[in-house]
Amino acid sequence: MQLRYGTNPQQRPATAAPVNPGTAPVEVVAGAPSYINLLDALNAWQLVREARQALDRPAAASFKHVSPAGAAISGPVDDTAAETFGMSGTVGALASAYLRARDADPKSSYGDIVAVSDPVDEELAHLLRNVVCDGIIAPDFEPGIVASLASKKNGNFLIMRGDPEFVRPEMESREVFGLRLTERRDDVPITIEDEAIPHHVRDDLILGLIVLRYTQSNSVAYLRDGMTIGIGAGQQSRVDCTRLAGGKADLWWLRRHPAVRDMAFRPEIRRQDRINWRLRVLEGDLTTDELRRLGNAVTGPVPDVTGRAEWLRRLDGVSFVSDGALPFRDNVDVAARHGVRAIAEPGGSIRSDEVAAACLEQDIALVRTGLRLFHH
Repeated sequence: MQLRYGTNPQQRPATAAPVNPGTAPVEVVAGAPSYINLLDALNAWQLVREARQALDRPAAASFKHVSPAGAAISGPVDDTAAETFGMSGTVGALASAYLRARDADPKSSYGDIVAVSDPVDEELAHLLRNVVCDGIIAPDFEPGIVASLASKKNGNFLIMRGDPEFVRPEMESREVFGLRLTERRDDVPITIEDEAIPHHVRDDLILGLIVLRYTQSNSVAYLRDGMTIGIGAGQQSRVDCTRLAGGKADLWWLRRHPAVRDMAFRPEIRRQDRINWRLRVLEGDLTTDELRRLGNAVTGPVPDVTGRAEWLRRLDGVSFVSDGALPFRDNVDVAARHGVRAIAEPGGSIRSDEVAAACLEQDIALVRTGLRLFHH
């Protein structure tokens, strides 16, 4: 497979070839992938395929820079998510999975690679035609969908078909700086056996652990009702990941505040700009130029999110997962500020007793998986 370029445009030529000829896991249907496009698609496809198998519901992921911005299984779409992406009425299973995945971090999902576990239907295709994304990987497409999506991005929209039956080689290799590194593939099934954990919480923890299996380490995720609401990836300090992802979870919840939902924009303001302005208002510290441009974008006053702290205290029923052992109780204390009621982590750190004690103090259920899920 000829790629447009490597990691950067100056890295040409770039190619991809099956390890075993004739057994490629994916097929390019339209467009031409770059090196990073392909990495995103391969990671995202594995994530949704594994989530579909584990949870028996359609799954979707929104990938940027080789980590998920969001992931979800099918489920209810609340009014905020529906309004954000211009959906109305009942949303079907597959479209709901992607809409919930993209709504986790709609700023980061701008220009994403989409992965879904089930064949793309017209409802999902309609949603994709109305958001900015770079491509999709799916097991199949209903008649006419490929042609309609291929016209996106002036005909450069990437469409790939993933093979649901593909079996990864037992050993995997990569070459770095003249060395070939080889390891056994990570194929241990992810399960939660604790019968005391409610079924819906168990599903959130399993989904979160699957998400982290394909997220750049260190990584953590907050989940609620079958979807991620905050992912922290690629930080050297785990508690920094926990704070980063917790901040994203707070923004997800604050976007549901009535004052934020009621922001009125001029008709010419595009959907993504409306999303970004709402987030900037919530983040605060707007520059003088941003305040001027925001004033030109809205038709009324900038909202005052009164009772912000009280609103955030209403966020509850959140699950938290970590790809590595929590080394200190600070991760638990930070997670508790964001409505966390269940944590899954490998365990085995020298301060695991302190982590368990912190969970007991904060009334958080703790699941020790014994399974590290680093991904690089």
